Order: sequence, then structure tokens, then C-alpha cells
Amino acid sequence: MTENNRVVVDVWGRLACFTRPEAKVERYSYPTITPSAARGVLSAIYFKPIEFYYQIEKIELINPIKRINIKTNEITDKIIINKKQIKYIYSDDKRTQRNTSYLKDPYYRITARIIKFDDFKKHNITGLVAQFNQRVEKGKCFYQPYLGTRECIAYFSPPNYDKKPLDINMDLGIMLYDIFNIKNNIPDKYEVSLFSAKIKDGEMLVPEFDDPQVIRLNKYVMENKHD
Repeated sequence: MTENNRVVVDVWGRLACFTRPEAKVERYSYPTITPSAARGVLSAIYFKPIEFYYQIEKIELINPIKRINIKTNEITDKIIINKKQIKYIYSDDKRTQRNTSYLKDPYYRITARIIKFDDFKKHNITGLVAQFNQRVEKGKCFYQPYLGTRECIAYFSPPNYDKKPLDINMDLGIMLYDIFNIKNNIPDKYEVSLFSAKIKDGEMLVPEFDDPQVIRLNKYVMENKHD
């Protein structure tokens, strides 16, 4: 590839929660940001969904992994509104208390590539990278990025290479890769994918979306539904 399509950004916040799927009720966060959440942060900063998508390459953990448990009062149901009726709920009947294990003071460095769709290959990708970097330098974003859940506000800046990754190695097991097909940019069509995540010397390498290491659940179900 003759043009450099790589972007790097530092991201941090006071709290983060990237919920493991097996801990849905009592939320328990992965120890690091997931590729899906990382892509969400980049898209909040700069995105042209008909022109390109982000391929996350690497996530570096900068701050030590610290946790804090917070209990919240939540509602277990939601109001349903359609043309025929409105389904109201009574909060006293639907209230529950849930515990969430948040990450405290997380700091990450996200490295990704901007991949243009075939219909837009003629456009200069260097310009897209430059626009992304300019927005990062000026602190601009389409909406406030967040770290997993919307109450976990994320801040971002150009990479500060004086901050080094943690000296840590971890096998994280199966991690969520994304809940959409990142090449389609269709937000209302779910296509869950997973991968085996490992942190080595403070870095988590993320395989390409089409890599055999990535388990595409929709494809897996279709291939095995007659077994």
C-alpha cells in the first residue's frame, strides 16, 4: 500500500465498562476496551459511513487495571409506543438494583487503519487521515465518545508516546469483536463476531475482520444449522 492510512489516538476517562456477554445482569467489564468500543470512539471523532470503515489493529493499555463497583437503581422494562397504543410502565413495580464492575481511570492508545470502500478508491485517503488528525488535535467530534456505556465519557488527544504500555500479559479468552459487519456500516443489522483476545506486553493485537481467527456468529449458525 503506497499511502499511509493508519491513525493513532489516545483515549481515556474516569470510568469505563465493556461488559462481558456472560455477565449481562451484574455487569462485569473486560479489563480493556473492545475493538467494537474502540471503533465507536473513532467514529465519534470522524466518520463517513459510505466512504470508509475503521479496521482496529492494536490497543495498548497505558494505565494500570483498576476496578470499582457501583450499584444503580434501574428499570427492567421500557415504554412501548406504536400507532395503536402506548404501553406505560410503573417504575415502582419494575425497579431493580444492579451492580456494575467499572474500570477506573482507564487510558488506551488505539491504532487503526482507514479502509476505503471500492466505490471510493479514487479519492485520496491521505486527505481522510489528515482530517481525522486535525479533528483529534482540535478536540472535535460529531458526538461525545464514550467508553462502553454512555455515562462513561471518553476524552481523546494525539498520542503521547511518553506514556508507555503496561508491562502485563493476560489471556482474556473470547472477546466481542463487533456487533455489526464493520464493512457494511448498517447500524440496524446485527452481525455478532468474536475472537480470542490476548494482551502481550501491554498490547492487544486485533486480527483483520476477514481473518479466520474471527468467529462470525451469523455465518457459523448458517453453516451449522443443519448439523
